[in-house]
Amino acid sequence: MSTAIDTPAAVAEENPAKGRARARRGETLTGWAFAAPFAVLFVLFLVVPAVYGLYLSFTGETLTGAGSGLVGFANYREALTDPDMWKSLGNTLWFTVLSTIPLIVLSLALALLVNLGLPGRWLWRLSFFMPYLLASTVVVMFWSWMYNPTLGLINGVLAKVGIAPVAWLQDPKVAMISVVITTLWWTIGFNFLLYLAALQNIPEQQFEAAALDGAGKWRQLFSIVIPQLAPTTALLVTLQLLASLKVFDQIYMLTNGGPAGKTRSIVEYIYESGFTGYRFGYSSAISYLFFALIVLVSLAQYKLINRRSAA
Repeated sequence: MSTAIDTPAAVAEENPAKGRARARRGETLTGWAFAAPFAVLFVLFLVVPAVYGLYLSFTGETLTGAGSGLVGFANYREALTDPDMWKSLGNTLWFTVLSTIPLIVLSLALALLVNLGLPGRWLWRLSFFMPYLLASTVVVMFWSWMYNPTLGLINGVLAKVGIAPVAWLQDPKVAMISVVITTLWWTIGFNFLLYLAALQNIPEQQFEAAALDGAGKWRQLFSIVIPQLAPTTALLVTLQLLASLKVFDQIYMLTNGGPAGKTRSIVEYIYESGFTGYRFGYSSAISYLFFALIVLVSLAQYKLINRRSAA
């Protein structure tokens, strides 16, 4: 007497709903198995430090361990009345204004020039994007030589046209501008590449139709190109604002926040409070106030983008 063996296919034929449910569970388990390594690393290196940092902001934690108990909102109250914190935040906002506008405008201009069909377009793309691939230390070393008051290339060129040497990194009036120029040269390639990709996705038929209607190049620029690039521009403005607000590397290595604190960013002040002043609790409080500012900027930009999309 033979006995039938229930295979998965046979069970699925007898009960299709049960078979589909089993298949969905299998797919879910497979998905979680693939996501598990990332989830573990995400929790260990992002969620746990963020929660611990929030806890530290309510303590008087120091490197020596003295006064490490809970202090409530004392760190936050001190930060809000700290003139050095506000000065550093003002420097950061000023850097953001000075860097964001040219990084958007100039990258668009460069992308438009390359998209016109200049000879050797691959060389132009490589030239504009190559600096973005360099490490911050290499960029700072290069521009430190360029800005050298006595031996730098920039002052050497100025001397040939009769202009007195400029202390680019030592003069409080031009130090921030010098940092912005370095940042512009270093990071403009990323924005340029995104703009160029967006330009190449605009249908050629739109330009042909506009030309038949008598629209010139400038009219096409403002009636076709700029509106078509609006999503890319909104994305780049958001990314650029967030990147500029978090500036640290090039400022720390070029000027170390000087001269007279004129270029010290809020991130550098957080670093100094925690690792130079050894006040981990206080630096954590400043970092979470700064985090709240970044969230507000992101939400404002998100609402602005949605409003324009709805319109």
